[in-house]
Amino acid sequence: MTGFSGLKALFINTSLKKNGSKSHTRLLMEASSAIMDKNGVEVEHLHLLDHEVPPGVYPDMTEQGWNRDDWPGIWEKVKAAQILVIGTPLWLGEESSVCRILIERLYGMSGELNDKGQSIFYGKTGGTVITGNEDGIKHTAMTICYALSHLGFTIPPQADCGWIGEAGPGPSYGDEVDGKPAGFENEFTQRNTTIMTWNLMHLAAMLRDADGYPNEGNDRNAWSAGCRFDYENPDYRS
Repeated sequence: MTGFSGLKALFINTSLKKNGSKSHTRLLMEASSAIMDKNGVEVEHLHLLDHEVPPGVYPDMTEQGWNRDDWPGIWEKVKAAQILVIGTPLWLGEESSVCRILIERLYGMSGELNDKGQSIFYGKTGGTVITGNEDGIKHTAMTICYALSHLGFTIPPQADCGWIGEAGPGPSYGDEVDGKPAGFENEFTQRNTTIMTWNLMHLAAMLRDADGYPNEGNDRNAWSAGCRFDYENPDYRS
């Protein structure tokens, strides 16, 4: 497959582990990124806790009193990627606090527009990888995928995957159980990870080849200029 060459994918891990190499979520994210890499997508992994990213909804939180903010550099990576995959562990059935910070910082960039006057996130696809040993995959995927969609990302079918094992305390993804890594042979997880990955690539390639979305009806600059649809005159178009 060469149709995905030139695409860039950014995998951001919001694990609470300071050392990203010990993250169970990273293991499942690598299963997805390996498929992309094999098919010509340029892949980059980023562990958010390797950086100083304070909470907030502004592009640079040093302007809001924080001493340091690495977000501007991370934002350049997000802008350059056509595919964004957010990875998070589950805690009490929800995404991590670090994941919420990431979503807030993405939201802080929602005022930026592309050259068509659309959200800067138009033309990008998004998905999520979730791991843990308690319930919450679908609920958390709903939260993350809605947030990405609201910002302007396009969410393909079945854009989430995860592994939680048996209900209750137990091994996390990749932990050794009877000499084997937990979850690696789970058909449900393998299937959903594969489908999510391919659908992200397919949709990203389709959007790239179509030069994103037409700006008819979704040009914020035109809206700001007062060129609005006249609901009292259905034949009027601006």
